[in-house]
Amino acid sequence: MNSKITWPAPFHPSISPVFVSNTIDINASPEKVWYWLTNATTWQEWYCNASKVKLMNQQGGSLQAGTIFRWRTFGANLRSEVKEFIPNERLAWDAKGIGILAYHAWLIIPTATGCTVLTEETQYGILCRLGKLFMPYRMYKYHQLWLEGLKRKAEES
Repeated sequence: MNSKITWPAPFHPSISPVFVSNTIDINASPEKVWYWLTNATTWQEWYCNASKVKLMNQQGGSLQAGTIFRWRTFGANLRSEVKEFIPNERLAWDAKGIGILAYHAWLIIPTATGCTVLTEETQYGILCRLGKLFMPYRMYKYHQLWLEGLKRKAEES
């Protein structure tokens, strides 16, 4: 496994039971992509699988280093904390819920026409394993929808 993501040891894809990787090319600057990616309280407006996003330890709607937020995705209520935050380049958070422990990372790579966005996630827990067994492409599908929504927002702004 040759990932460009900086993985905390227990979440490396080589040892995680659930792993998904998605990419998209976006004809917009990394700064525009970063704006929409970190503006978490707007996700539900342009990504159908995120709702009830609430930042717990700060004012405003944008993620920052150390932001703790609660949200709902894939039918689960989660508590997440931003673990990696390099503006316009890298963002990652953990996610904890009943039967779920995950790490979701984003990488924005500048290109001649804008940027490529890579998002990868690893998961542990009984619900994650069941999801992989009964709906093996579900997380890939919804992460691709997230990237497509991000592309639309960044290219429109």
